[in-house]
Amino acid sequence: MASQASLVLVEESGDQKARGAFFTPKPIAEFLAAWAIDGDPSARILDPTCGEAVFLQSAGATLRELGVPTKDLAEQVFGVDVHSQSLVRAARALKSEGLDAHLLNQDFFTVQGPGEFPGALPQFDAVVGNPPFIRYQLHTGAARHRAAEAALAQGVRLSGLASSWAALVVHACSFLKPEGRLAMVLPAELLSVHYAEPVRRWLRQRFGTVHLVMFERLQFEGALENVVLVLAQGTGGCGAFSLSYVQDAADLVSIRRSDRVNVIPADAGKWTDLLLPAHQRQLFRSVVDEHFTSLDAYGSPELGAVTGANHFFAMSEATRAEYGLSDSHVVEISPPGTRHLQGLSFRARDWERLRDSGESVWLLHPATDEVNDHLQRYLDHGEALGVPDAYKCQVRTPWWRPPLVAAPDLFFTYMSHRYPRLIANHAGARHLNSMHGVRLREDVPRIAKSALPVLALNSVTMLGAEVFGRSYGGGVLKMEPREAAELPVASARDMSHAWNILKPERQSIDRQLRKGLWTNVAKRVDDALLHRTMGLSHNDVAELHEASRSLRRRRIGRD
Repeated sequence: MASQASLVLVEESGDQKARGAFFTPKPIAEFLAAWAIDGDPSARILDPTCGEAVFLQSAGATLRELGVPTKDLAEQVFGVDVHSQSLVRAARALKSEGLDAHLLNQDFFTVQGPGEFPGALPQFDAVVGNPPFIRYQLHTGAARHRAAEAALAQGVRLSGLASSWAALVVHACSFLKPEGRLAMVLPAELLSVHYAEPVRRWLRQRFGTVHLVMFERLQFEGALENVVLVLAQGTGGCGAFSLSYVQDAADLVSIRRSDRVNVIPADAGKWTDLLLPAHQRQLFRSVVDEHFTSLDAYGSPELGAVTGANHFFAMSEATRAEYGLSDSHVVEISPPGTRHLQGLSFRARDWERLRDSGESVWLLHPATDEVNDHLQRYLDHGEALGVPDAYKCQVRTPWWRPPLVAAPDLFFTYMSHRYPRLIANHAGARHLNSMHGVRLREDVPRIAKSALPVLALNSVTMLGAEVFGRSYGGGVLKMEPREAAELPVASARDMSHAWNILKPERQSIDRQLRKGLWTNVAKRVDDALLHRTMGLSHNDVAELHEASRSLRRRRIGRD
């Protein structure tokens, strides 16, 4: 989310959304400015992407109340922005309120830090603002390079998927005094997305204290991004954060120190669970500790086969017949992707239906190195497509035999908008890297293959997916094998008890899933597993259900 103008790639764009320009509500700007100044009439304040001056106005008004003459404000309040039209409006807005500020029309990533020659800006007591929120698809070229270099200069290496705000907040703090204060509006994805992990780690290392303020409601008109207020100061690193939860900006004035909740965020990985109110976070952890185990207690999630060129190695029945490839040349697979895995299981009849409808249900995998005329013709076709030049093909011999992964007992849909699912592989098909596989351990109950796909559709497991998974652009949730292994699932004892309740309803649940009636299924599984088997109260079950829905709504950007 952003209230200010964007980077130079769209510097004169009139498109507010393209510039990441969503203007900060006044109560938020006033709250952050007051916290940043902290009653110090000598405080020097910087907004690195000041836009139309909402933070500069709030800072100036606060300093004036502390007795700073208007003529001195330009020595204490600084704003930078690449968008010249915004600065014209900023100057006009400041003048209309009898305020002043030092305004610099420049791409902030080209502004030299304190101590550099010739230094354009001094050190500051506080940095305030709301950086432009431009996703990586638009944050490209020279602007991205400058941003990445600026962050790297502070020891923060960002991935190519990072949105614009990540580098800006790091670079802005290079202008802070050692004991200075950071008061910024940042997208809530700070806590959950993979690319923000270097920023999360940096926050803990750079500042002595960090306080986060979470909102229950969206705060920006015309935008779907949730935000978090980051209030940080001092140096030396911090072991714990403090949290406050409010409904909206109007509630900021009522925040008291006694309302704060202290938490210790993970040293690595996501802080997604911090988005939950304390009682929901504590309930989730206690239920998991008492009643759940991890998925890898049943079997470790494994990557599917990586071919290097699915369009060539995965083929339809028509292609197999056209080239006369025999059973010794191919093996049965679940087609690339997971859209066809809509129910609780994947059976032989499902595979046959996909075969007859033209899906890619065969994987080229000759049993021997012997090449007959039919196989040679297909390999010639692959060479014409340039398949041998693909990296994965170059590093194996022969290039045309991709690795096989043993057929799993369960498929795991590791990329999803809703939540990952387990699907029983009754067809015995192999799988590609568009999904994970889980081979059950020999000592787990035999019912696990049929029971886990049903019982994983409970609010605790779905909430665990939000907490442990990675959020990517467009709201996609992804779980790598290590993260999937941590997914909380019912213990063997509770699984058996709940399965006795739900087994007679399995076909009905399967039909509901195929129709997209996810909520109905989750509530039924919650009742059987969480309430009737584990003994949780209806209120606790409802809290866990709401916690799961809340994080999912935040991830996919819906109010």
